[in-house]
Amino acid sequence: MSDQPSRPLKRILLKLSGEALLGDGDYGIDPAVLRRIAGEIRDVMGRGIEAAVVIGGGNLFRGAGLARAGMDRVTADHMGMLATIMNGLALQDALEQIGQDSRVMSALRCQQVCEDYIRRRAIRHLEKGRCVIMAAGTGNPFFTTDTAASLRAIEIEADLLLKATKVNGVYTDDPIRNPKAERYSRLSYDKVLTDRLGVMDATAIVMCRDNGLQLRVFNLFNAGDLIRIVDGEEVGTLVANGL
Repeated sequence: MSDQPSRPLKRILLKLSGEALLGDGDYGIDPAVLRRIAGEIRDVMGRGIEAAVVIGGGNLFRGAGLARAGMDRVTADHMGMLATIMNGLALQDALEQIGQDSRVMSALRCQQVCEDYIRRRAIRHLEKGRCVIMAAGTGNPFFTTDTAASLRAIEIEADLLLKATKVNGVYTDDPIRNPKAERYSRLSYDKVLTDRLGVMDATAIVMCRDNGLQLRVFNLFNAGDLIRIVDGEEVGTLVANGL
């Protein structure tokens, strides 16, 4: 893995939050949004790029929120992991309906509905042109799906980790609350940590930094941005060492 932003992409990992699947709803999955995301992933893979996805579950269940309300944290986090499996199955179905072969691989054993996550098997699926949807986070409580995305991207030797958000990159302040906030086009991991910019949790950022993994933050709701990124356009914010 290289810190050079110009490196041609062979393999990417896309981090999707569960909230990305909500659309205009307050709960669940918007089928139209799911189909659009699936279509963009298929188009990326049609360019010969191998694609993995780590998916969250916040549209169905937020373990951290219930833990704060008094539920046992380990139990709450395991319930959140199950929600990510549900989202993974939904994305797999959407991909296969448009002709893109895919596999859901879970960090929790759930063999009646999906495969166990095994690194070498995941890489083999990618090499065969299948989209690998990685569910259940790391399989451990107290770790976010952001950390799972960093870990899996490093494990499969992805060239780029793509963090899909609701805004077009990383800003000096919350652009929704502060219209004067300025967007960074490029950032170093050290600045993200020092300025507490909240790109991902600190564990995920440190893992990316220490393993030389590039991260690009972009707005999933700008249709076509994912394609533009893999085509080499400067979309959103690039985070890497030495910037």
